Amino acid sequence: MAGVCVPWGGGACRLISPIRRRFPVSSSVASLALPDSSSMIVDDNLGAFLEILPKDLRHRLLNDSRRNQLVEVIMDLGRPPEARYLGEPGGQYLRNNEVSMEELEDAQELVGEFGADNRAGIEGTLHRISAIRNRKGFIVGLTCRVGRAVSGHIDMLYDLLHYGKSILFVGRPGVGKTTVLREIARVLSDEFQKRVVIIDTSNEIGGDGDIPHSAIGGSRRMQVPKPSLQHKVMIEAVENHMPQVIIVDEIGTEAEALACRSIAERGVMLIGTAHGEQLQNIIKNPTLSDLIGGIETVTLGDEEARARRSQKSILERKAPPTFYFLIEMRERDYWIAHQTEKSVDMLLRGRNPMVEVRRRDEEYKVVIERWKAYDGQGI
Repeated sequence: MAGVCVPWGGGACRLISPIRRRFPVSSSVASLALPDSSSMIVDDNLGAFLEILPKDLRHRLLNDSRRNQLVEVIMDLGRPPEARYLGEPGGQYLRNNEVSMEELEDAQELVGEFGADNRAGIEGTLHRISAIRNRKGFIVGLTCRVGRAVSGHIDMLYDLLHYGKSILFVGRPGVGKTTVLREIARVLSDEFQKRVVIIDTSNEIGGDGDIPHSAIGGSRRMQVPKPSLQHKVMIEAVENHMPQVIIVDEIGTEAEALACRSIAERGVMLIGTAHGEQLQNIIKNPTLSDLIGGIETVTLGDEEARARRSQKSILERKAPPTFYFLIEMRERDYWIAHQTEKSVDMLLRGRNPMVEVRRRDEEYKVVIERWKAYDGQGI
């Protein structure tokens, strides 16, 4: 297999020596250098997940032919329990009988203590249990989400990791952002031999318990006592543990965005996710826009406004973006990759930037379509 042509290198391609892989690559696109372990492997530890459910639900789901597509089980007081599956709209009731307070209390006892964010986990697994409380603080609903360690998504961006540049993922909930972070952590620590530290606010990346899940490889994991302290733990990680890579999930506050900039300015590679489905959501969000360089209003002179054929007051990017790449995860196997600086500047000028569409075809091969015009919706 020929060397890999890495995109966006100032108009020229940079070749990377190939690594043997199991998936064939479409001949119509650039090949990707991939690890030999890139075949899709799923470890869901479903038995531990089912143990916290009532006995009748446990047996029902064990015999369900779609259990490998199970996303979550909803247990709300006074309503029938509901299962939701990957790729299916809505949910399916698991029985006619309503969930009782006793069943919720039994599940709570098996799960253990919930954190300040009303989340808990099952030790040694990646499953997440989230609680809904009434005004008196009692749990009246549980969202029991299946956590899966999925290996094999890395070939969608393996070539970009060679840059050593920061990458931000956006996308709707449930599209697989955290799963991708987990595999990136493993690959960067085990294959790239980087010093990786994960900031694990809800123990969703490394799993519950003091010993992190094996899915993150040799990465170290720092737990966060309260979600509001995530930005402080990010800075602590850099100052105390000398990481080459910081991985953080769900960047959502101004303090966290500023912490990301501070970390990036120290030369540390950042891999993160943020609230939003598309690049425009980050641009329009004053709390998070610093991740893509920040936005400011600039007043042009008459002559320059005429030369640009624009109004005198325009929006411009304020500083270099914290994240060099931004990836919109439209679906688990359909991604839009931006070079952040160029895409932000084009969008602020009212133009459509050129992006990469990364997807899988019917044979599960990764197909990369380069220089596609981005319209912010479907491409």
